[in-house]
This record gives sequence, structure tokens and C-alpha cells, in this order.
Amino acid sequence: MKRFIFFLLHCLAVAASAAPTHLVTQAPVSVKTLSDGTILVDFGKVAFGNIDLLQATETQEITVHFGEAAKDDRINRKPGGTIRYVQTNATVKGEKTRVAPVADKRNTTLPAAILTPKEWGVVLPFRWVEIEGWKGKFTAANIQRSAAFAKTWQDDAATFSSSDATLDQIWELCRYSIKATTFAGVYVDGDRERIPYEADAYLNQLSHYACDPDPQMARDTFDHLMKQPTWPSEWAPHLIFMVHADWMFTGDKAWMSQRLDSLKSKTLGDRAREDGLLVSNAKQVKRDDIVDWPVNERDGYVFTPVNTVVNAFHLRALQLMSEMATAAGKPDDAKKMKAQYDKAFASFQTKLFNPATGLYTDGEVAKHSSLHANLFPLAFGLVPEDRKPKIIAFLNERGMKCSVYAAQYLLEGLLENGEGDIAMRLMLAEGDRSWKHMLKSGTTITWEAWDNKYKPNQDWNHAWGAAPANILPRYIAGVRPLSAGWSKVLIQPQPASLTKLSAKVPSPRGSLLLNWEMASKTWQLSLPEAVTAVIDLPASSGQKAYLNGKVVAADFVDGRLRLKDLVRGKASIQLKWSVRFPMLHLVRFLQTGFADWIFGLRSRESFARHFANAGKSFEFGLSLLA
Repeated sequence: MKRFIFFLLHCLAVAASAAPTHLVTQAPVSVKTLSDGTILVDFGKVAFGNIDLLQATETQEITVHFGEAAKDDRINRKPGGTIRYVQTNATVKGEKTRVAPVADKRNTTLPAAILTPKEWGVVLPFRWVEIEGWKGKFTAANIQRSAAFAKTWQDDAATFSSSDATLDQIWELCRYSIKATTFAGVYVDGDRERIPYEADAYLNQLSHYACDPDPQMARDTFDHLMKQPTWPSEWAPHLIFMVHADWMFTGDKAWMSQRLDSLKSKTLGDRAREDGLLVSNAKQVKRDDIVDWPVNERDGYVFTPVNTVVNAFHLRALQLMSEMATAAGKPDDAKKMKAQYDKAFASFQTKLFNPATGLYTDGEVAKHSSLHANLFPLAFGLVPEDRKPKIIAFLNERGMKCSVYAAQYLLEGLLENGEGDIAMRLMLAEGDRSWKHMLKSGTTITWEAWDNKYKPNQDWNHAWGAAPANILPRYIAGVRPLSAGWSKVLIQPQPASLTKLSAKVPSPRGSLLLNWEMASKTWQLSLPEAVTAVIDLPASSGQKAYLNGKVVAADFVDGRLRLKDLVRGKASIQLKWSVRFPMLHLVRFLQTGFADWIFGLRSRESFARHFANAGKSFEFGLSLLA
């Protein structure tokens, strides 16, 4: 009896704290009868759901196969990992028969797994269905899928398109991944477990906000995780990240303030020693300090009691806690967190950095410097300016030697420091550690890992693999909030190799629109009412900014032009040289190049690049005069 009461209470708690979801009826995109009589049905994309067979003229026994992956134009019945394939038998009769497999105990058992409504029947992720034994003609009218999604999801809330068709496909893969994984009402880590985890939830939250403006599912997931936290060390600070992200997105200070006290333990400050750095015990070193997942994605990381990645998360958590405490009117808490941050930051720079290599080491006594020991400090703003060039060069050299989870932070760190070219190359990379690899597989939801060989039990329905869903609008389009609630935003695009770019970015105040084509030399913007924007655009020295046809004041710094005044409403911004400038620019550019080469300030290779850039500038300048 006690077990039943616990089960009932837990079911009620989960149901009460989950964002609204519903079943959507979907028709197939194709139905084929194969040479052996098997009926092959394709729904176009994977979704969590089941099927209804319709208008059966007589009672019949059939076999139904559900699958996520295809091989040789059939369902792949041995897909590997935990890529879904299920076979079930069904008795079909009458106007409508729901067909679903037997429940998987691992992902439908309390208290850990998140349950879906009983009236739905068993749901699983699938795209293809094969039916054996159907009597009579079978057409699209005989089958429909009931697919589960967030009830508030807006398909048209966000868009992204560019001059690169593959990048656009990556965006849609990642955007749809976020939609498809809303089926449970809270963010879960995939179909294998259907359990919320803090790191998964935060990455899911970032992309959800970039694709759809409803914050409820992120909030419900946060509240669930505060009651049922998971084990990795760095997962705890992700709850602080989630509250900060909610506050920045919604501007809801009350919701944020109510949760600050409960978040204090999530900084991991109880593990701090006298100098402010965290110390891990034997269990934490062996198991809890996760760095990256799966374990073979850690780039040879050397685990020590004072772990650089764990301490980077600690510092970022303190920084965000201090910022939120200030906004919440808790100056004593803010001051305390800031003091802890300052102490730990100083120790971090002296005890976890190797001056001989110019890189952060994996830990206090470690000599090894992994990708992770450097990507997380860069992403969290912990790297002093004079150290950044060496670390960025190191990250560029190492490439994607991390998981799909850490890829979020690797890309953020690069783009926060203006390295759009490197980030774009990583997003469009070839090989099996790439989103291109996912696309080529035929998947329509991102994966838990780059490939089965990197995680043999991986899911093919993991939202934490969908980083470009938020990276592309936030950094390539460059649209993100500067103040809580989007009253003030930054528009700082990094188009890299693109020649055109268009984005629709949702916010609680309405959609922000951006459109640019290199050929037209114009940035078109549309901002909601009560939103002001800081505009920061890629430019060349000597260019001027024209806002709606009139020249405006702007500062040129490090290859970018930042308008001095805030922009509102609809805006058309052109960057132009004066009529006489292109020739003068070429002459001065060449003079500087020759002088530097003569006096040994440039190598032959850098001079060649300098000369090529001068030619491009001159050619572009002439095009402006045409």
C-alpha cells in the first residue's frame, strides 16, 4: 500500500510540474508496398509517438516494425547503440486501432524516468514503420502518427537561412531536435533513460529559447532537478546557469530571486580550500568530476584533486550568483560571492596556468593541457587578454576533440572572442565528429555522441547535441540580450564565410529580424517596440555607417564598427567608404606592408596575406563606386 501511495504521489508531482504537451496527428509523407508485400511507411522525421491504423475492412493479425534508422531503403533492424528499433504484433479491426510496442521498463519506471500520460499509450521515437500481413490495399489513408510535442510550441517563431545550404540544414536539424524532445513536458536526456540531467537541461534551454519563446518547460525542468539532482560535479552549477538564463530571457526578477538561496550550494563552495580553489576527494576524482562525457571524449584529461574544469565552473557560478544577487537586492550575498570569486580567480591564474606553454593545465599538479582545460576558461571569461591568442590557437589546432556537449562551450568561447571563422569551420567540418555526419546518416534529431563508435549505447534523440540551434542565432546572426528581459540587445553578427544571412529570433517582447547580403552591402533590422539595440558590425578601417541613409557616429575597433547611439524599430545600415578612400586605402595598405617587410616586421607569408587583403579592399571599394 505504501508503495502504491508513493507511486501515485510521484505521478501527480510529475504531472503537476510538467509543461503542457499534446499529441499531434500526422499523415505519412510516403507509403510503398515492397516486392515481398511489406508496407513501408515514412513520416519524414522522427517523433515520439505511436500509430493509428484506420479503416480496416476486416479483423486481421499483423506485425509492425518501428525504426529511427534506415538501411538499404528499409528499417535498420540492427541499428546499434540504443537507436530505436521495435517489433510488435497487433490485432487490427474497425475504424481505428492504436498500435504501440510494449513499454520499455528502463524509461517508464519511477522514480527516475519521466512518465507520459497513460491515455497516450506507449510512445517511442520513430520515423519509419513496416507492416507485414495487411490484407487488402493499403494507402496513406490507412495510417496516421500521433506525435507528442510541447503544446505551446510555435513552428514559425524562429528561422535561419544563409548562403550555405549545409549550414541551413544543420540549423533545421538542431531546431527540430529541440521541438521533438519536448514530448515529456520537461527536458529529458533521450529515450534510453528519459531522465532530466542538469547539463542536458541547460543546453536544451538555450536552444529552446532560440527556437520558441515559452520558458515554462525550462522552469519545470529546473524545479524537478532541484528535487532530484544528479551526480556529476559540474552538473550542479548548471542549475545556476539555468536560472541566470531564465532571468536574462524573461526579465522575471521575482522567479529568479526566489531561487537564489537554494542555489548557493550549487556553486560547490563547500569544497573550497583557503586560496579559494575547489578540492575533490577520492570519489569525486574517480567518478563525480566529469569534465566531458563519454569518458573517451576528454582529450587525455589528467584528473587531480584540484581540477581545472571543475574550478572553472565554480568561478562562473560565483560570477553569475553575484550578478543575480545584486539584481535581486541582496548586496551582502553579492559582495560575499564576489569576494570568493576574486580569491579563487587569482589562484586559478597562478596555480592552474603553465607560463612555459601559455596554456592552462588539467589540474594543479598536472603537466598535461587538454582541450577542455582551455575551452571552459575561455567560454567563461576567465582568460586574461594577453593569454587569449595562444589559447585560441591551441583550440583551433585541437579542433573538435570533445563531445557534442562540450562543443557548445567550445563554440561559445571562440565566438565570444570574435573567432567566427574557426567556429564556422567546426560547425561545417567533414568527418565523423560533425553535424554533417549526422545529416548524412539520415537522422532528423541530433545524437548523444558524434558516432556509435564514440558511445556504443548512444541515443539518436539527444537535444544536448543541438548546439547550433542557439549558436547560429546568438553568435552568427549575433542577436542576444544585454539586459534582462530583452529591453536592450546586442546585434553583433559574425558571418565568417557567408555572403548572405537571415534570421528571425524570438524574445518575450516579440521577434527580432535580421537580413544581410554582401551584394547589397546592407544590414536590415527590425526590432520590437520597447527594444533598443547596440549595433556592432564587421567592417574595414575607414568605413562609415549610414543609418537609414544618414551617416551616424561609430567607433572602429578590431575590425568591427560599433554605432555610438542605440537603434530602435526598423533600420537599414550600410557601411561605406568615401569616394576617394578605396585608392588611398590601397596605397596606404601597400606602403605599410612594404615598410613592415623591409624592416622585418612581417614574414613573407604574412606580407602575401596583407597584399591579398589590400587587393580585396580595393576591389570592394571600386564596387561601392560603381
